[in-house]
Amino acid sequence: MDAAAPTPGKEVLNIPVKKVRTLHEIKKHTSIYLFISPFYILFLVFGLFPILFSLFLSLQSWDGLDTMKFIGFKNFQMLLQDGDFWQAVGNTFTIWFEQTIIMLFLSLVIAFLLNSAFVKLRSVWRFTYFLPNVTSLVAQTVLFYIFFSPKYGTIDYFIQKAGVAPIDWLNSNFWLQISIAIIGIWRWTGYNALIYLAGLQSIPDELYEAAKIDGATTTQSFFRITIPILRPIVLFTVIMSTIGGMQIFTEPQILTGGNGGPGGGGMTMVLYLYNQAFSNHLFGYASAIAWVLFIIILIFSLVNSLIIRRLSSK
Repeated sequence: MDAAAPTPGKEVLNIPVKKVRTLHEIKKHTSIYLFISPFYILFLVFGLFPILFSLFLSLQSWDGLDTMKFIGFKNFQMLLQDGDFWQAVGNTFTIWFEQTIIMLFLSLVIAFLLNSAFVKLRSVWRFTYFLPNVTSLVAQTVLFYIFFSPKYGTIDYFIQKAGVAPIDWLNSNFWLQISIAIIGIWRWTGYNALIYLAGLQSIPDELYEAAKIDGATTTQSFFRITIPILRPIVLFTVIMSTIGGMQIFTEPQILTGGNGGPGGGGMTMVLYLYNQAFSNHLFGYASAIAWVLFIIILIFSLVNSLIIRRLSSK
């Protein structure tokens, strides 16, 4: 006999049990999903959509007004042959190197001092060191522009009083990059010091007391106890500093007026991207720069991570 046919008037339900349960849970917690939905809506509109649109735009030729023209990977091919872009890449890495090493070392020393028992008013010092991080970056850069000004600069004034020839901070590639690095050190040293301080406070005091009993100096305790335990936190700060250092924009934009300075020493990758998009109106080319910048940051961060992990395992 044939298999029994379904009874007329009844529907055959083939919905999986897991799917039914999922739909039931969503319906049951509808109010919760409504409360968290603004975040996801804003992320889709202002986060995910611009990312995907920039990828689409990198394959187009568009000045922001006329109709887009699909050109494939020509923007990326032009980028590989663009000497100005690769100069900007070199400038960015130079400024990052000059800034990051000094900044992280100073942060570690400051955190170690703030964690020491002989330092008084530690809360006041923590606030003081963190203050540059919450101050407007534009205001800070304008202030440093006054310090580095070639004619009426505060720094050159004291240098001349000391009988030394003034430094042309903003018209020399080398000193312009140093100036940008100094601003970065000023802004981020306190921020990283607080991160290191949190890590230091998690180290048991018994380790330092035992080292002191064994005759270890403060310097020996710093290099043989503090740094080995803080290696994961150092890895975190290096990666974050790499990501931030590769996106330097405000400092060179204000110090050089957006043109990178006379020798182009202040032209960073993000500033070059900005100029291509909003000065030359090459939005497709600027989008290609943005994706190459993303790849460079990703690769450089992974390399930093591998190097520090290798050092930590020794």
